[in-house]
Amino acid sequence: MPEDLNSPVICIFLETLQMRKIYGIGEALLDVIFKNNQPVSATAGGSTLNAIVSLGRMGHHPYFISEIGNDRIGDLIDTFLLDNGVSDQYLFRRDGTRSPLALAFLNEVNDAEYEIFKDYAAQALDGKMPDFKENDLVVFGSFFSLNPSVRPQLLKTLRLARDMGATIVYDPNYRNHHAHKIEQLKPMLEENFALAHIVRGSNEDFQNIYKTSDIDEMAVQVSKFCPNVVITAAAAGVYQFSANQKYHYPSRAIVPISTIGAGDNFNAGIVHALLKEHIATKEIDTLSSEKWQILVETAIGFASAVCCSMENYIPKNFKTS
Repeated sequence: MPEDLNSPVICIFLETLQMRKIYGIGEALLDVIFKNNQPVSATAGGSTLNAIVSLGRMGHHPYFISEIGNDRIGDLIDTFLLDNGVSDQYLFRRDGTRSPLALAFLNEVNDAEYEIFKDYAAQALDGKMPDFKENDLVVFGSFFSLNPSVRPQLLKTLRLARDMGATIVYDPNYRNHHAHKIEQLKPMLEENFALAHIVRGSNEDFQNIYKTSDIDEMAVQVSKFCPNVVITAAAAGVYQFSANQKYHYPSRAIVPISTIGAGDNFNAGIVHALLKEHIATKEIDTLSSEKWQILVETAIGFASAVCCSMENYIPKNFKTS
């Protein structure tokens, strides 16, 4: 970017970046959280939804693209999104289906194990999609992106966003309960990697996908499809790979109340920093180590804040450092 920030070209460029929109594509469900086998809270959830709500709470006015039933749970989810600054313009309500429900059981270290109740075959994602613009931001992930009922329309949408120059962030969120399907699903996961500008996942995700516990080897495999890889490893910190660079960032010393939404909000932190730093899509593959540090440390701040509450999203009064 030219140094003269007052030049007409740069002023127009910055104005365009300030007008960019955020879209999240993923599942919407009601999370009922249990501690010691007793329900302690119920709230809207879903990997991408958690990230989008946090971005709404930061004042970014994002859009959430998903499907829910035309039922009472769907009403709760829809109202919650609106109350947190998220547009429901692309939240499709389907008659004759039930909104998904997830039971999250916290263990002794407050990590969650899930039992999820939803009809994957009933999902279609067949409503009208946005008109993406250059430098818009799109976040997607989880098993929603692999669901064969959803995937044709999802791929069409993501390819359109990519062709229009939007920035795409992908989180595979590929957990143990899907590990036995990896040979069937790996081609779809890698197709998703190739559509993204940044892939962010946990070491557990990539171990389930590539059957290795070696962080460097995980990054080598993912970087065949996407050059920018961020691997979160809980207390072991964060590993960021891009071009020929590799950096490690320590985790913050916290006492977690719940780790639900930690990775999702790490993704939200990346998107927030991309916006605040006015980083365009075309710049991502050549970002400096200083810019990556801002992205990763902002994301760590978001994830740490979520771990210190029972909510799946940052507090409404959250301030970045």
